[in-house]
Parts: sequence; C-alpha cells; structure tokens
Amino acid sequence: MNEHLSNYRHTLAHLLAKAVLETYPDAKPTIGPAIDNGFYYDFDFPTPISDKDLLALEKKMRSLLKDWVKFEHKEVSEKEAKDHFKNNPYKLELIDEVIKKGEKITFYTCGGFTDLCRGGHLENPAKEIRADSFKLTHIAGAYWRGDEKNKMLTRIYGLAFESKNDLEEYEKMRVEAEKRDHRKLGKELEIFAFDEDVGPGLPLWLPNGGAIIEELEKLGRETEFNAGYQRVRTPHIARDSMYLKSGHLPYYEESMFPPMEYEGGKYYLKAMNCPHHHKIFDAVPKSYRDLPLRLAEYGTCYRHEKSGELFGLMRVRMLEMNDAHIYCTEEQFASEFQAVNEMYIRYFKIFGVEKYVMRFSTHDPKKLGKKYVNEPELWKKTEDMVRKVLVDSKIPFVEVANEAAFYGPKIDVQVWSAIGREFTLATNQVDFAVPARFNLTYTDKDGKKKNPLCIHRAPLSTHERFIGFLIEHYGGNFPLWLAPIQVKVIPIGEAHHAKANEIYNILRKEMIRAEIDLTDESFGKKIRSAKVMRIPYFIIIGDKDIVAGKVTLESRDVGQVGQLGEGDVLERIVREIKERE
Repeated sequence: MNEHLSNYRHTLAHLLAKAVLETYPDAKPTIGPAIDNGFYYDFDFPTPISDKDLLALEKKMRSLLKDWVKFEHKEVSEKEAKDHFKNNPYKLELIDEVIKKGEKITFYTCGGFTDLCRGGHLENPAKEIRADSFKLTHIAGAYWRGDEKNKMLTRIYGLAFESKNDLEEYEKMRVEAEKRDHRKLGKELEIFAFDEDVGPGLPLWLPNGGAIIEELEKLGRETEFNAGYQRVRTPHIARDSMYLKSGHLPYYEESMFPPMEYEGGKYYLKAMNCPHHHKIFDAVPKSYRDLPLRLAEYGTCYRHEKSGELFGLMRVRMLEMNDAHIYCTEEQFASEFQAVNEMYIRYFKIFGVEKYVMRFSTHDPKKLGKKYVNEPELWKKTEDMVRKVLVDSKIPFVEVANEAAFYGPKIDVQVWSAIGREFTLATNQVDFAVPARFNLTYTDKDGKKKNPLCIHRAPLSTHERFIGFLIEHYGGNFPLWLAPIQVKVIPIGEAHHAKANEIYNILRKEMIRAEIDLTDESFGKKIRSAKVMRIPYFIIIGDKDIVAGKVTLESRDVGQVGQLGEGDVLERIVREIKERE
C-alpha cells in the first residue's frame, strides 16, 4: 500500500468516527487504522448496532465530507489530552502508553472532529476523496487491543480505493473470492473438518485432504532430495531447557501452549522445529567438509493462537511445516540463500503463481535486547548479505523495517492467487545467533572451531496455509496430479459394470486415485455428482464403447475428449500425473 492510499484510508477512518458520534453520541471511539483494502474503526457502543445500520452511517460520511477541507495538527500536554478524553477510558489508556514511550501527544482535527493520532492523512479530504470510492461493508466483534481478556468492541469495516473503478473491481474480486472461500470449498469437497470435541484451530484432514498432503510431501521430498537435503524426524514435545537455550521462551512464550509438569520438569508442545534440528546437528561432530548440511522435515508444530485470530486453515493451532535448516559457512551463505529463493520460484511455476514478491524484514536498532538479540554488528552484516543476494539475483523484493525474526533478518514470501488475492505463504530466515547459543560448531581447514550460519526455510509453507491457498487459487479445480479423486469411472448401465470394474482395477493398480460409480442413479446424475466434486477426468463406458473396444474420456476442463483405447487413456493420465501438468 503506497503512502497516499494509506493516508486516504486513514482519513476515512476519522470520517467514520465523526459519522458514528453524530449518529450515536454516547459511543466511544478507540482506534481506526488503514488496512490492505480499506479501513476499520473500533467502537464501544452503549447499545448494539448491526450491518443494517451501515448504510445510514455511509450516507452520513458523504454528507460530512464536504466540510472536511483541512487537517490541523496540534501537540498537547498530558493534562489537555486527558481533559479532552476524560469520558473515554480507551483513549486515556492510549495517552498513558504514549507518555510511557516518551512520545509527543498529538491531536488531529478536521471537520470539527478531534482524534488522538500520530498522523497520516490527506491535506484536503473534501477535494481529494471521491464520494463513490468508499463503502462500509460489515460489522465484527473485536477485543480491545486484541486481548480476549478485554471488553469486546464493535469493529466497523470499510472498503476504500482511490477511484470508483478500483472499488468496483475489488468488489468483483471479492465476490469471486467468496465462491472460492477455502472454508466453504473445503467442506463441500470433503478436504478438512473442525470438531468442537477436538478443539478450535485443530483441523482434521479427511481422506481427500490426506491425498493432497501426500502429493505435496512427495513433491517436497523429490525437490529436496535433488537439492541435497537429508530428512530427519523430531518429537512433538521438549523440555523447557532447550527453549530457554534457543531464546524462544523469552521472545515467543505467549505463542506457545502452557507447559506440562512431568517428572519434576516442564515440557512444552513444539512450537518450532529449529531447536530440535540444532540438536541433530550437534549429535555428530562436523568439519567444514560436512557443510552445507541441509536437514529437512515436515514437522508438526503447535501455536497458541488466540481464539479471535483463528481463521479456517489460515490461522490454526496445529500446523505441519515444510521446514528445513541449512547449516553453512559464511562463504557458502550467498549460494545457499539464492538456491532457496530459486526453489520458491520453481514451485511458483508448478502451481501457476505468476505474481509474487519477497518481503525482506529487517530489525529496529532501538529494540535490540528486547525484541531482537543484542548483536548490532551481526545484524548489519547479515542484513547486508541478504540484501546483496536479492539485488544480485534481480528477484522482486520490498524492504520492511522492524519485522525480522528475533535471531536474524527474514524474507516472507507474498503471493497472489489466480483472482488477485494476496497471501503470505512462506519464509526464508537467517539465523546468526542461535547456533552459538547451542554451541554448534564445525572444524575449519585450520583446525579451529567456528559457529555455522543457519538458514531457516519453508517454501511450501504449512500444509494448512498452503492447502487453504491452493483451494482458493484453483477454486477447488485441482490439477490432475494434486486432485484428491483423479478419475471417476462411470458405467452408463448395469450391463457395463464388468468392464467398468476392469478399467477401475487397472487404474488403481497404477496408483491412480480412481473411483467407480455403480449406483442405480441415472447417468446424468452420476455425471453431475462427479462434476460437483471437481474430478479432472471421467471415463464413461456404454454399449458403443464396449463394441468398439474403447472408452469415452471426458475432461472437467476441456469437455469431451472422445473415444480412445484403454492404453491411450492410461498413458495420457499417467503422463499428466508424472509431469504435474
């Protein structure tokens, strides 16, 4: 989001707050930022409102807009600020926080509305904002400050773009996105389920989902084997001493499940694979000849996500990660890091991802020792190394401050689906700190002990997030190699059952995920049923096919292929699966 668009949307958040106060004078505004597709503002309403009330608020915003001609900025004292917001406990809490951080307290006023704000607005909203470029969309509950222990507020969402055309295009995309919603299609296509007895955020993979997972893992294993990775396996729990040593407990404990007391010690569910892989590295002495060492695992991790943040497969509490850790020398770093990026790009081609960008996250020097390990020289050196690889390889990237991992800079991979929706899928991180904490060493050419660098990477993300993305990306129409059910054998009548069973058994012998429909339903209903499940190929068998010694092949994507020999059909299907077309 560019700065002008961010200011555009943030200005509309202020305008919404004014419209709410004019309509509901007893409401208490809290915070209202710009977001990727618009803005929101959280309010504490004395009486509930609903989506039905949004149209009136939207009209009020448009009527107020003509008088919003200039934003005025003013620095105020603590007393002035608290006097102004004396009846709003949420703003008073924010004022106290600003003071604790040593920042100036600033007010911004426009159209008779004053808000506590750090800035980021349009100079003349009445002139710059088009009345048809924004729209209030829906209401949701949101805990104050995102903490479920706090009061539930009412969040009003709005869409906002710089033109009516951009807004309309986004709304068209959103309608298509709703059709492709992975939660809806995941249920219809019998891919995954959630169950209250199992617990929120803990997906159950149904057989169709299991088939997709097996194909993704097969692709990962093949790719990593050819790239010189070695596969390992690690436990789902570990003692607290390991996570203290890695630094995860001090920096990451809130995202870990509470510990289990056992035999006088504390055990945590595994929230990340890296400490376990460090222990595997350390299990056998290493020399420079053993590096780079690439350890890979589809490791299962558990994250204590807040209930309000869970979202289908995109935010879950159990995740299976396409994880690997590369231990290398400083001289090997550039080629290893570049090889990881190239692996991402190869995967993008396989899955038809045409738009992507690497989000290069660096640290904030002011937060060393708090959010980040306190190694200023290593931070600069490592960030320079990553930046050079990205520039030299001409991979598209953006640089973002204060979003690094606590142990080093990282790249988050942003991709866009077939309908233009943005997803954060995978990560590529550099760790210059934790190997030393574990005293991981290798012997160099001169016989000296050195700490390796470690690259954390997960090109295929987690099964949960990646399959959620793929469901929406393909709209449930998975390519043949990835489809849970690849072929449906459909005999027209009972007289054709024997031949259908013969074809079905040949397909299964070739490890093709085939099903056969021997029900008493009409032929038309059998075809419709197969299409609902988005099966790539149907093999139809009727009188004419048996007389000709052939079968009729129909494709989900291109329609009827025609009458072909059994061997030709088998060869076609096997080839498409093998080549992952």
